[in-house]
Amino acid sequence: MKKSASKYTSLFFSILTILAMLFDIGFNQNERLISLINYTYFISLIGIIVGLPLKYVFGFKNYLKLKIWIVDLVIWLFFNYLLLTMPFLHFSEKNQQLSIDYKMLLAIAFAINFIREISSFRIRWKYKRTNPAAIFVISFALLIITGSLLLMLPNATHYGIGFTDALFTSTSAVCVTGLVVVDTGTFFTPIGQSIIMVLIQLGGIGIMTFTSFFAYFFLGGASYQNLIILGNLTSENKISKVIGTLKKIMFFTFLVEAIGALLIYWNIKITSMSEINSVFFAVFHSISAFCNAGFSTLSSSFYDTVFRFNYSLHFVIAILFIIGGLGFPVIINLYSWVKHFIINRFLRLNKQREVLYKAHIISLNTKLVIYTTLFLLIIGTLFFLLLENNNTLAEHYGIGKIITAFFSAATPRTAGFNTVDMSIITLPTLILIVFLMWVGASPASTGGGIKTSTFTLALFNAFSLAKGKKRMEINKREIPEISLKRSFAFVFLSLFIIGFMTFLLLVFEPEKIATDLLFEVVSALSTVGLSRGITGNLSDVGKILIVLTMFIGRIGALTFLTSMVKQTKEKLYQYPSESILIN
Repeated sequence: MKKSASKYTSLFFSILTILAMLFDIGFNQNERLISLINYTYFISLIGIIVGLPLKYVFGFKNYLKLKIWIVDLVIWLFFNYLLLTMPFLHFSEKNQQLSIDYKMLLAIAFAINFIREISSFRIRWKYKRTNPAAIFVISFALLIITGSLLLMLPNATHYGIGFTDALFTSTSAVCVTGLVVVDTGTFFTPIGQSIIMVLIQLGGIGIMTFTSFFAYFFLGGASYQNLIILGNLTSENKISKVIGTLKKIMFFTFLVEAIGALLIYWNIKITSMSEINSVFFAVFHSISAFCNAGFSTLSSSFYDTVFRFNYSLHFVIAILFIIGGLGFPVIINLYSWVKHFIINRFLRLNKQREVLYKAHIISLNTKLVIYTTLFLLIIGTLFFLLLENNNTLAEHYGIGKIITAFFSAATPRTAGFNTVDMSIITLPTLILIVFLMWVGASPASTGGGIKTSTFTLALFNAFSLAKGKKRMEINKREIPEISLKRSFAFVFLSLFIIGFMTFLLLVFEPEKIATDLLFEVVSALSTVGLSRGITGNLSDVGKILIVLTMFIGRIGALTFLTSMVKQTKEKLYQYPSESILIN
């Protein structure tokens, strides 16, 4: 009993404080409530400081790893510091609000402890009965619901928000889409914008990836079943490399976002924003860009009059969402190649034998992704220049026109930002953008769409069949039949969902233009976020349909279907084959 109580004490006080903090931040309080909340913080600090050592007293065998002991010691010392610096003696006299800085430290401390405690619980399940796709879908659904409730807090918005609009905004953030029914910059308070930013970060990386990283960090290990799940989520086939891949994903994500925030901050110094607003703007847009979310605190995105001609800023944003759209497997593969290249050049300079040589360091997947991405960027830029030269690009000149065309060709591939007015683009350009949105980013990236590799495989397969080949080969590599089947499934499901959702929207939104609704559906399914300006005017039914489309687009149509269908074992026998006539 004592062991069980000691195990749950720290977790109980962490949950209590998080709830108190949500009430503190999300609602307006009177003096009595302020005093009650402050005493709750104080009691929780005492509870953590006492409860954390009790776990070692009654369950010492569970915490023998030095890494776990060091982490817990640092957390315990941090809580002691917060207690010593907490002005609790004055609460009964002044009922004063705690400073924002102190609340931020409290939030960080209790959030870390909450994750630490949750990570210590071993959820028992049998892998054979568990569908990894279902776990993936459920994690996103829970995050979306949680985000919706948080956005409905009174202090998250200036005017209050209904559940449908909150659900739409939360889904758009978690699914890194960027479609909005209310203006992010003027409708949401800094608290609401911060909630959206966190949802984008968790949705972009993947909530399972994010929590699993911290679980491993705090526990110092992971079960075999958890490694299998993480392997599916991180596209890592080798179980022994799953944790290493997870670390690289997290490190690379935060590194790129930090560098991006610095570059964005540097490029907006000429504006009249205050220092704190500039920092928040830079961090928000760096995360939104790398995660291909397309959310902006600017009412007209980067078509805003202040930023419309800030071409260096546009270029930084474009590079961020292009990198985010390449996919983590490609980034890790390129990292291995660069590391190999540098080490071998060093060995050659020292006249040593090139012992680190490895054949085919750059995988076929990486080549397909990079070549397809470059092809789409170049062709998209050239066509945008040609089609919009005297229209949306008329106000730009020289290098500015090229960068704007480049940005406009890159952003449909799931980024969602815009530097031109999408409502006045020509019909041929609209068709081009719909095509680019449909293709989307690359596998295992923060973007959506059918993916670059899927598009390339489908295209090459058509040429292979036209040539009469029974096998498809690319770059002296034979493509497995399962890859071809998956590419066909992705293409078919994508086109089916686009057609079906567009049909439903035409039924429930008869006053809307068909091309605008088609544009909206493709943008939602490919998690792009571009719109012809009709999102906010949709009915509740229309918004729910777009919510469902965004959700399916983020987790993947095939993954969504897999999560709903019972998995069957491979049969040990085979039926006689019979050809089907296909012209």
